[in-house]
Amino acid sequence: MIRAMIAGIAALTLGATMMSTGDDKNKPHAISPIEANIGTKIPALTGRSIDGKSVKLVQLAKGNPLVLAFTSTTCPLAKKFAPTLAKLEDKYRAQGVQFLFLNPESGIPTQELQKETKRLGLDGSYVVAPDWVDSLGAKSTTEVFLFDSKGNLAYRGAVDDQYGIGYSLEQPKNRYLSDALEAVLKGNSPKTPATWAPGCVLNSTAGEEMSTTYYEAVAPIIQSKCLPCHRDGGVGPFKLDTYEAVKSRAPMLKYVIEKGIMPPWFAKTEGKSPFKNDISLSESEKKKINEWIDNGTPAGNASAAPKAPAFDPNWHAGKPDYIIKLPQPIKVKATGFMNYEEVVVPTGLDHDTWVQGMEVRPSARQVVHHVLVFIRLKGQERNSNPGEEISSFFAAYVPGNDNRFYPKGYGKLLPAGASLKFQIHYTPNGTATEDQTELGLHFAKEPVEHEVHTTGIANLLINIPPGAEWHPESASIPVPFDAKIMSLLPHMHVRGAGARYDLMTPDGKSKSLLDIPRYDFNWQLGYDFADFVDAPKGSKLTFTAWYNNSDKNPANPDPTKRVRWGSQTYDEMHLGYVEFMVPGAKPGVPLAGASRPGVGAFISTIFRQMDKDADGFVTEAEAGAAWSRLKSADANGDGKLSLEEATKAFGG
Repeated sequence: MIRAMIAGIAALTLGATMMSTGDDKNKPHAISPIEANIGTKIPALTGRSIDGKSVKLVQLAKGNPLVLAFTSTTCPLAKKFAPTLAKLEDKYRAQGVQFLFLNPESGIPTQELQKETKRLGLDGSYVVAPDWVDSLGAKSTTEVFLFDSKGNLAYRGAVDDQYGIGYSLEQPKNRYLSDALEAVLKGNSPKTPATWAPGCVLNSTAGEEMSTTYYEAVAPIIQSKCLPCHRDGGVGPFKLDTYEAVKSRAPMLKYVIEKGIMPPWFAKTEGKSPFKNDISLSESEKKKINEWIDNGTPAGNASAAPKAPAFDPNWHAGKPDYIIKLPQPIKVKATGFMNYEEVVVPTGLDHDTWVQGMEVRPSARQVVHHVLVFIRLKGQERNSNPGEEISSFFAAYVPGNDNRFYPKGYGKLLPAGASLKFQIHYTPNGTATEDQTELGLHFAKEPVEHEVHTTGIANLLINIPPGAEWHPESASIPVPFDAKIMSLLPHMHVRGAGARYDLMTPDGKSKSLLDIPRYDFNWQLGYDFADFVDAPKGSKLTFTAWYNNSDKNPANPDPTKRVRWGSQTYDEMHLGYVEFMVPGAKPGVPLAGASRPGVGAFISTIFRQMDKDADGFVTEAEAGAAWSRLKSADANGDGKLSLEEATKAFGG
C-alpha cells in the first residue's frame, strides 16, 4: 500500500533543466611516457630491508622483471592497495617477477612493519628509504615502477583504478599493473606505459628555511582545523599532532588544500559565513600554510607554539547518560564493496525521554564511512518503512562530526518503547575487522522549552539518465507554521555532484540558504546556522540536487545505467534534511501539519510535498498522471484527496 502511495504521490516532485560538467582528476589516467621517464635504466639504489638484508635494485632486476611498489602503513589508499599487491606477487612469482616494497616514511618501528608485511603476505624485500623518493621521482604512496628484465622502466603509475581519492569500487575497471606485467613477460611494451597514481603526495628533500615558521604561524591552524580528526582516537588515518608529523605530510597537505579536499567544507559563502560549524580555511590561513611549505617547512621557536587542545580518547563529547549498542559485532571484509548494514536495536526506555546531545561511536572508525540513526516507534520494530529516511531521522555520524548538542532548553524527543535503526556504511580499508557501533545519549537536565524537529525534502521518483554529467532533480515542501530553521543536511550517494536549498517566503521573495557547488559523498556534513533562519507560515522550501552519472565520475559504478531511488550506494537518493523549531509550540505535542516518526509521518511528508497550494488537499491538477492511482483513496468522491483519506488508504 505504501509503495502505491510513493508511486502516485512523489511523481509531483520532478522537473528541471540539463547542464553539463565532469571531473575525473581523482581517478588514474594516462600521462606522458616521456615525463614519466619510461625507458630509462633502473637507478643504482641500495638499502637495507626490515629483516636486515642488503638490497640492491640493479641486482634484483638482473634477468627478471622487477616491481618496485610504494606502500605505507598510514596512507588510506596505500593500505587499500596492499592486498592487491600481495595477490599480484603470488600470481607472478612463478614467472620470475621480483617484488620490492618501499615505504617512504621514517620513524615507524621495524617490529610494526614486520607484523604488517606478515599479515598481508608480502614476501618480497620491504625497505624503508625516504631518500629513494627523489632518485625515483616518485609522486605518491601508491605508485608502482615496473622494470623489464633488461632493467628498463616499462611501466609507472597506478596498480589499478579500484580505489581513488573519494571513491571505492567493487572491482577495478582497469588493471594497469597486471596488464603491464603480461605485456613485459611476452616481450612487449605495455599499452598504457604511464598513469597518474592517486595516493598521498610524497615529500621531496629539497627546500630552504625562510621566515614563515611552523610553531608561530602554522601550528594554530593545524590545531583548530585538523587536529580534531588527525590525533589519537580521531577518525583521521594519521596524526598531525607534532611538527615532524605535519612536515612529513607537507606536500599532501598542500595538495588537499589546493583541491578543496581538506578541511572538508563545501558550502559556498560570500563574506562572513552564516554557519557556526564552518571549518574552511581563510585565504590568509591558506597563504600561511603554502608559504611555510614552499619555504622548506621551517620549525621556528617551539616555545611559541599554542597549547594543544585536550581530547577525550573515548567519548569526544563526554561520558553519556545512556548507551545504546549494536547487539553483535559486524564483520567488515578487507577489500571491495559492502552494502549498507541495517540493525534495529530497542532503546529499553519505558518513558518519553528528552535528548539534548548525542554521539555515535564506532568501535572501528577506520572503516565506518557514515552512520544514520532512525526512530522506529513501539510496535513498528519489524516494519521496514520505505519512507523512514525522510520522516524518522534521529542522529548521524560522519568523519569529523560524530556528536551533536542543542542549546540549553532545546531537545529531541525519544518516545517510550521506541527502537533505533542503525544504517551503517562500511568502507573496507585493506584489513578485515569488526565493528560494534554504539550511540551515547545525553539527557536534558532541565525542562525542554523548544522541541527540535527534523523533516526531509525528497523526490522518490528521481530518474537520472545514463551518461548525464549534471542532471538536476528537485522537490519542495510547504511550511505550515512559523518556523526557525536550525540546520541543513543534504544526502545523496556517489553520483551526487551539487546541492542547493532555497526558501521562498509568502511575499514571493526567494533566497538561497545553502549552496554546495561540489557535493562529496564521503563527507555527509550538516550545516548549522549561527542565527536560526526565519521561515514564515506559507513559505516554501525547495531542495535541488545535481547528479553526475557519466564516466567522468570515478565513483560511478555504471555510467550506462539509468539510476533511480534506492537505499544502497549504487542506487541514488534525493534527500534534504531540515532541522527546525517552532517558537511557542509545546514540546511533545505534534505540530499542525506534521506528525511523529513512522508510516503516518512519511505519508504526511509526501502529502505536503504534493499539496502545492497548501490548502490541505491534493487535486487531480496537482497530481497529474499520478491521480489515476490516487483517486481510489478519495473516499467521499469530491475530486480531492485529504491527508486523512490518504493515511487511511495507504497507511497499511
